[in-house]
Amino acid sequence: MIDTHHPPAPGSPALPPPASLPRPLPWQPAEAARAAAGMEAVFTGPDGQLVQQRWDQAAAAVRWEDQPPVAPFPVVPGRSWGPGWWWSATTGGHVMHGSVAMRTQLMVLDRDPGVTWLAARPVRLVWRDPGDGRPRSWVPQLFARCVDGSGLLADCPAAADAGGIRALRAAQIVDAACTAVGWSYRRLALPGAVVAANLRWLAGYRHPRNAGTPGLAASVQEVFAEPRPLEEGAAACGDPIAVLPAVFHALWAGRLDVALDQPLHHRSLVGPGKTAQTSEQERGQEREHNAR
Repeated sequence: MIDTHHPPAPGSPALPPPASLPRPLPWQPAEAARAAAGMEAVFTGPDGQLVQQRWDQAAAAVRWEDQPPVAPFPVVPGRSWGPGWWWSATTGGHVMHGSVAMRTQLMVLDRDPGVTWLAARPVRLVWRDPGDGRPRSWVPQLFARCVDGSGLLADCPAAADAGGIRALRAAQIVDAACTAVGWSYRRLALPGAVVAANLRWLAGYRHPRNAGTPGLAASVQEVFAEPRPLEEGAAACGDPIAVLPAVFHALWAGRLDVALDQPLHHRSLVGPGKTAQTSEQERGQEREHNAR
């Protein structure tokens, strides 16, 4: 996968690092930058017709959150999977995906507090090949809006070498184009099997209906104010059948925390999440300010 060598901007989603490349990049950075400088974006206009515009202008002017897919996801005969939909807790709506790998990355980004919106295939990027000058194009699979207002374009390969040299060449130029407008591009590495399995379990409780009543949600935060076993804390709140969905929802939302790189089970240690810790710090600072 492509290692962009660009550190994430503050507020950017905490993405897993891209894997190292299996071979050298095909373009020199200067070649990729020249191709990116002439890049254009193709997207759906207000009337439903495709519009082509300079990428540096479109990146700032278009509300990508509202864009439908610029091209459908392909249906590959003989494959056991096809396009589908992911209900996003971030957007409150459905986001299309075209593969199991993309669905997994949607799940990861949907839980990321650095992401404020998700959309599938909202833009086709077009440029001239640095080698032969022919037109080339690429449709990144995912768009994410970051909390700092920047954008992320991403692809979701099932393996590091998926797409071959064409994908690697496109990735390098798309990365250069994104960097030029203050965005970022990634070929996202899949999480490990244990992390993915834990996230899939927690994702089953991502809908707000699983948060429980305000009183139950507060009790869950209180009993796990210090790390303790999952089963023990749930029992301290009441009937585990009623309490556990609220605990899993809080784990999904980041209000509680658990080690995701270890199999989740009834003795897993659950404690306050970063969201809860940040809120407590803010309350402490407010108390200090009011006491002055």
